[in-house]
Amino acid sequence: MKRTPFLLTPHTKESKNQKLTMQQETSPSDQPAESETIPPPPAVQDDRNPADSTGKLRISVLASTNNRPVEGASITISYSGEPDSVIQTLTTDNTGLTPTVTLPTPPLSYSLEPLANQPYSEYTFYITATGYEPVLINGAELLPDVTAIQNVLLDPAAGNEPDSAEVFVIGPHTLYGEYPPKIIEPEIQPTFETGEIVLSRVVIPEYVVVHDGPPSDAAAPNYYVPYRDYIKNVASSEIYATWPEAAIYANILAIQSFTLNRVYTEFYRNKGYNFTITSSTAYDHKWINERNIYDTISAAVDSIFNNYLSRPNVRQPILTQYCDGKRVTCPNLMSQWGSKSLADQGYTAIQILRYYYGQSIYINTSEEISGIPSSYPGEPLSVGSSGSKVRQMQEQLDRIADVYYSIPNITADGIFGSRTREAVIAFQRQFDLPQSGIVDFPTWYKISQIYVAVTRIAEYS
Repeated sequence: MKRTPFLLTPHTKESKNQKLTMQQETSPSDQPAESETIPPPPAVQDDRNPADSTGKLRISVLASTNNRPVEGASITISYSGEPDSVIQTLTTDNTGLTPTVTLPTPPLSYSLEPLANQPYSEYTFYITATGYEPVLINGAELLPDVTAIQNVLLDPAAGNEPDSAEVFVIGPHTLYGEYPPKIIEPEIQPTFETGEIVLSRVVIPEYVVVHDGPPSDAAAPNYYVPYRDYIKNVASSEIYATWPEAAIYANILAIQSFTLNRVYTEFYRNKGYNFTITSSTAYDHKWINERNIYDTISAAVDSIFNNYLSRPNVRQPILTQYCDGKRVTCPNLMSQWGSKSLADQGYTAIQILRYYYGQSIYINTSEEISGIPSSYPGEPLSVGSSGSKVRQMQEQLDRIADVYYSIPNITADGIFGSRTREAVIAFQRQFDLPQSGIVDFPTWYKISQIYVAVTRIAEYS
């Protein structure tokens, strides 16, 4: 099984949708009537000089052996295809993070119109640090007006290969490159008793096993990928992070529901395979090892990762399939470019989904999240909060502080005071969450995720 980095995937923008639940949906009768032709969206207004278009980039570097931040790592940035054209050289601080830098990109309008010019710029990152094997990432994609987040995990240097580097080549975005169209399947899949664990309810997995190729390719590697990081990777590979928020949420919900259907039905394991899902667009979604993600997509996933799509009297998540809607059409399924057009017209995420999948579709929530010590308390924790949930959060945060030195250690007394708030803000700063000092839904589960990672590594050390 190939090593896959535990991807620390921060975000910087706070989502307006925050948390989608069944109670927050509009009823089917409130939805716009479905039509076969989507009205054209409003014209894109971008009065900037195209030469002024820029995107932001931040890089996180961790050690593979213990997930500790790597201080003093050097990152050279060049244009892909021009390795000698070094644009900038960055250095990580004691949090393992680089400063956020601004780099040129194509105009915003390219990512808002189908079949336009390439909407993203491609860069190459060469990462080195004393005592570690270098990593080269070729083809990282930067879009205008959003922050690209590149996570890097460094292996200890191999004594017999002092000049070797681990190389990752990032393929084109699915809305720009050429990929096989989805082979359409029934949206409700059969389930079988396998003799192993058969799910009686929808559970959010801690990991999915991604087969990096079509199912029949026995030579393709398998990767263990944290569930949320898988969703962020796929969404960053299949939609543009510059799209309206409603379109981003609608597409993420479709990706999550599809993925959870594969998990719930044990689709591939029932066919004799040892993985959860593939990276083939003909069968599943496009997942690209070591690709960068984006702040808008990361924030959305962190807010709704335990949501999926349901129909009345159907237990399994719906296998919500889609296509780009321009080069490939798929009647009665979601068009990605069509979802963007509807969002431009003011449709909400659930309205977009019902436009394509019908009025009976609704957003469901799983309270069962694997690998998490305890579920979210139901309301944010802040100064003045007290009780067992506060104590548990403090214990986890204090343990994380032993690895991430920018976070102060705290006493787990069950009282949310000023010292706990300082630690929460430091944690949020480390992982680029909104620095509110409040433990909301995304912060609670990010603390849980990092706590599980650092304690698990300690157990195996």
